[in-house]
Amino acid sequence: MTMPQVAPPMSHAAHKIVSLLEQRTGQQLDAGRAWRIDSALQPMLRERGLASLDELVARIAEGGRCEAGLADLVVDALLNQETSFFRDAAVLDQVVAAAVDMAEAAPRRLRIWSAACSTGQEPLSLAMLFAEAQEQSGLALPEVRATDISARALQRARTGRYTQFEIQRGLSIRRMMRWFELRDDMWEARSELRFRLLYAQQNLMSDPLPAGKFDIVLCRNVLMYLAPATRRMVLERIAGVLRPGGLLVLGAGETVIGHTEALVPSERYRGMYRLAAH
Repeated sequence: MTMPQVAPPMSHAAHKIVSLLEQRTGQQLDAGRAWRIDSALQPMLRERGLASLDELVARIAEGGRCEAGLADLVVDALLNQETSFFRDAAVLDQVVAAAVDMAEAAPRRLRIWSAACSTGQEPLSLAMLFAEAQEQSGLALPEVRATDISARALQRARTGRYTQFEIQRGLSIRRMMRWFELRDDMWEARSELRFRLLYAQQNLMSDPLPAGKFDIVLCRNVLMYLAPATRRMVLERIAGVLRPGGLLVLGAGETVIGHTEALVPSERYRGMYRLAAH
């Protein structure tokens, strides 16, 4: 009988880095995923001439002007920025359908928030869908805000520039040719699309949330990395910026059930969540 593989114990330096990640972002990295520490931080070690994680941890502990921001760079490197265009496309189609229903019920400009937007594929996918919905149903283009904790990811998102590999992940040829232009071996979203999106850096755990109320909030594949107490706090913060009748969209493996009483499953939109009745 094959024995299950047991992840090797983390080193003292790896534990320090895991603690730093959780302190700054609320995200947990268990022993089974500790391999990401070495793979993600090796480029930084080489760049700074450091021989090991122990030296990196010692450099962070030293602080000082020369190493200002080093801890932020370490955390940024460890963040999971896995994303693609039209990820779980049926979910995004349902977001647009819900937006059309909301606009018909109360004609006004809707507000959408794409939280943890990574390098921008989700908000750009929404922008494309809403532009197409405007042509088909007359839906007024909503305000779309997009945030992420990573300054590096947001810098890329704002440029709207993607490699051939990235552009082919989930994006049809028709949409690629309509909404993107090839510039210097990179595919760049047309300005008419990019300028519809408002980006800002934000830590869901500690930073002030975007001002005002939102009709739809997407926070997909984030909660799964958070400790239970942090998960509850983030969900209740998001509930605080949802408009009555608004919806929260989570990842396929995520739920509010058992984590907060502020939100409950939507009866109308499968897999989405609404504010609980008081």
